[in-house]
Amino acid sequence: MGRYSVEPEVPEKTSKSRGSHLRVHFKHCREIAHHTKGMNVNKALKFLDDVLAFKSVVPFVKYTGGIGRKSQGKQCKSPGNIGRWPVKATAVYRDLLKNAIANADTKGLDLDNLVIDHAQCNRAPPGRRRTYRAHGRIGKYASQPAHIEIILKEKSDGVEKMDDAPRVKITKKMAAMRRFVKVGES
Repeated sequence: MGRYSVEPEVPEKTSKSRGSHLRVHFKHCREIAHHTKGMNVNKALKFLDDVLAFKSVVPFVKYTGGIGRKSQGKQCKSPGNIGRWPVKATAVYRDLLKNAIANADTKGLDLDNLVIDHAQCNRAPPGRRRTYRAHGRIGKYASQPAHIEIILKEKSDGVEKMDDAPRVKITKKMAAMRRFVKVGES
């Protein structure tokens, strides 16, 4: 069992899944994880399926160099409508999410109330290969793999607000007037 970057407060209500040294682009995984964090599990799975079917775009927020604009970026309010359809990274992330859902099912959690509480992607050590350049030189040809970890949490019902009598708001002027004692009155 590997270490996670965060430990949940209530481990009984959470399920985890992680993958190490995955041969998918780190930058793509980071953008997918950033967009799906906080989503309901069913909504996230539908989003990932739509990305694989090119019906929805993954908004790129951090790594935006050279990424073109897509009209589907308006659906998710992507800054500058910048996004892509990273198919391989989406498929790997979807498989990890399904694994976390299966772990939650094994624990007996309610699958409809699951939310992606923590989704993190880290760089893994690059896979180094070589490419042959002009004039007999050799250049580097590195892949940028990723470590991905997902923690799902069972969302609890919200606490109802207590019924209080409406409070009387006191302005600064009224508070100042109450602080001073009037002299001469008895």
